[in-house]
Amino acid sequence: MSERKAALEQVGQHSRWQIRLNFVHTDAAVIVIHDIFGWQLPNTRYIADLVASNGYITICPDFFKGGEPWKPSDDISQLGEWLKTRDPKNIDKEIDVVLRYLKEECYVTRIGVIGFCWGGSAVHHLMLNYCIFTAGVSLYGSVGLMEDNFNLKNPTFFIVAEKDEVVPVDRYIQVTKKLKKECKVDFEVKIYPGQTHGFVHRKREDINPQDKPYIEEARRDMLAWLCKYI
Repeated sequence: MSERKAALEQVGQHSRWQIRLNFVHTDAAVIVIHDIFGWQLPNTRYIADLVASNGYITICPDFFKGGEPWKPSDDISQLGEWLKTRDPKNIDKEIDVVLRYLKEECYVTRIGVIGFCWGGSAVHHLMLNYCIFTAGVSLYGSVGLMEDNFNLKNPTFFIVAEKDEVVPVDRYIQVTKKLKKECKVDFEVKIYPGQTHGFVHRKREDINPQDKPYIEEARRDMLAWLCKYI
């Protein structure tokens, strides 16, 4: 595994991020989009490290632009109101800053994106609106926060948990029907048996033996999709 270094940067007034730079030269990068718990969640940073260790420049921006992430102790009845100021479809300014940085400072020519829950919905938005991405992976993206449009511009892989208590699997049965009808690029929706919300970026100490094979399979599938299209 190549060495990596981490840096915390601020660019203009919009962006804070953590970046993983491989010392091995590459023109390929992956943007990692966090869930409602924000860019500093250790679970998300672990996946950023995993992706970087597979040969990509990996960047995890703060898409809440310095705003407070959701906390497990927050009143769940207020989540809908909280989300009104954190629309995953309203990330274009942040994405444009990050893309410019990757192209001008890192000389990247091939870019993929992955996202978790809230970030998975953001991936769907980007796959609809940005041709620059060569691949996207939406991990248990919140269907309720997505646009009702599935004519994607780029190959997209949807990772779904069968027992997801946040995004019921039935929602993705409907998404699959819409993709088959509307999407003209390669896509896949894969349901992982017995898994619950957040399973792919679960912390090592929270992984039980019966879930481990599916978590490892999903991580391999995510990396394989990125490798295939980036």
